[in-house]
Amino acid sequence: MATERLTRSPADKSLLRLFIGGSVDDGKSTLGGRLMYECGAVADDQLSALSRDSARYGTTGDALDFALLVDGLEDERQQGITIDVAYRYFASARRSFIVADTPGHESYTRNVATGASNSDVALIVVSARKGLLAQTRRHIAIARLVGVRHFVLALNKMDLVKWDSDSYQAIGEAFRSLATHLGAETVVSVPISARLGDNVTTPSANMPWYDGPTLLACLESLDVRADHAGVTLRLPVQSVLRPDADTRLYAGTIASGSLHRGDRVQIAISGATTTIERLLIAGTDAEAASLGEAVAVAFANHLDVGRGDIIVLPGQRPDITDQISAHLIWMSEQRLLPGRAYLLKIGTRTVSATVTNVKHRIAVDTLEHEAARTLELNEIGVCTIATVVPVAVDAAVNHPDGARFILIDRFSNETIAAGTIDFALRRGTNVALQALTVTKQVRAALKRQKPCILWFTGLSGAGKSTIANLVESKLAALHCHTYLLDGDNIRHGLNKDLGFTTGDRVENIRRVGEAAKLFIDAGMIVLCSFISPFRAERAAVRGLVETYEFIEIFVSAPLDVCEGRDPKGLYAKSRAGQLPNFTGIDSPYEPPEAAELVLDTTTEGAERLAQRVIDLLAARGNIEESY
Repeated sequence: MATERLTRSPADKSLLRLFIGGSVDDGKSTLGGRLMYECGAVADDQLSALSRDSARYGTTGDALDFALLVDGLEDERQQGITIDVAYRYFASARRSFIVADTPGHESYTRNVATGASNSDVALIVVSARKGLLAQTRRHIAIARLVGVRHFVLALNKMDLVKWDSDSYQAIGEAFRSLATHLGAETVVSVPISARLGDNVTTPSANMPWYDGPTLLACLESLDVRADHAGVTLRLPVQSVLRPDADTRLYAGTIASGSLHRGDRVQIAISGATTTIERLLIAGTDAEAASLGEAVAVAFANHLDVGRGDIIVLPGQRPDITDQISAHLIWMSEQRLLPGRAYLLKIGTRTVSATVTNVKHRIAVDTLEHEAARTLELNEIGVCTIATVVPVAVDAAVNHPDGARFILIDRFSNETIAAGTIDFALRRGTNVALQALTVTKQVRAALKRQKPCILWFTGLSGAGKSTIANLVESKLAALHCHTYLLDGDNIRHGLNKDLGFTTGDRVENIRRVGEAAKLFIDAGMIVLCSFISPFRAERAAVRGLVETYEFIEIFVSAPLDVCEGRDPKGLYAKSRAGQLPNFTGIDSPYEPPEAAELVLDTTTEGAERLAQRVIDLLAARGNIEESY
């Protein structure tokens, strides 16, 4: 196969970050270990240990099992597979390498995104006997998704197909077609035998029909410096330092471009401009800094800059938006729920965000677009994402590193997805909030109350609506301005189009939360009576308003009591199989962990429980009981 961009000078011993991917048992770890061994990166004591371990764990008979140099976990050695991402460091005569060896098994696909996200080159290992499998295609797609531009195919186990050139040509062409379709800039193929060493570091006499470079020569010559050539300055602010009372330093690592003392710069989000008065590297004043250097800068004048801001050059700001289109790989066993609030981390900034829409799913085998409303574990899709506040974003085509982000579960802190930004949506950049003369505070003062959301949650039949109605009646008697949003009433209008699947339940509460937020802005006390079974959605509504404006009220009653009451006959229908996804029966309810108020309807009457809510509002200063 033809090679591209193999143009580096032998004297330039730069660092190459390498990700090794491919399907299980295709020889990734063996190849990584072979490269280390051939480059002299295995010390004598390691070699002795390798010899012992090969006899104990190895699968190569009397020969050294090079995979054991990379597979460090006991389970990996016993099963002969890679489970975790293994990082190894070695150097050849011409280049230094950091190698991320990633798992091939589908169960560990999320680890692949981790290994590929910090790599310059994807080295994809494919068995000549098997060709491109679904997991191989997934690894290629993931690597491209997280910004890798350069792909090298190591067509392994050529000895098992009798060094057949036709196999190499056919699989190589399929690899090139897939990688090119995904937008790879460099596509190189090398036929090898990692076990025997053919074409890894020395040319193979078994394949005289191949006249290209060895795998090591290919990796030594591959030029990735052009990835950052001409890219404008991006300096994400990691922290604000105060060495003394009069000095503020803004610290971070230059993600692209370069910076000089005296440069005129701009803050991406605010658009404010200033001049770099001081530039420090490792605490020492410097005149200039470039890609990858950790710096601290001082401005000529004071600006309101904090962690998550990005320092850029004037006129080269990224898009400022609260809505983006992005490719996303889902890495959680819990499927994606559009409308659920997650945390989006991009650069040094973390904001609340929701996936508002899944445009389509990408079939890894055919690359065709498939209709989808959600994403399951290891699936890749194109989605629309909305952030609570505007963020500075770059498109992947212009700035690969700056376009990468992850999604984090708000409760478990688990990384559940990784993605790259395709572009900022124009509706997110062209729509601005209109400043209003009459504020929430003015409206609330006119009503002589402090607005809040009273969020009643609990199982069906627990007594939420009964208590909420009584509370509103008592508030009306006190001349308070209120509105009651009830689950059934909302589903007759605003949410008439929604069903009762998990996804629809999430969207139901999201819409109610936005409506409740408008009532808060109007200065009112809004009562929300909803089963709202998931903590994540209740937390998302809380996050829409000020902390003190959300009061969670858990209306508590055991399932058997609620089922015994069954005021609407819903439990009976669910038990009869006529009402699927009913909370408490075949859909879970997650009770609050720290509700402001717990009302047990099995120990006190509704009238007394309603008065407890009024007492709480009076104690918090939301109402004046002696109106």
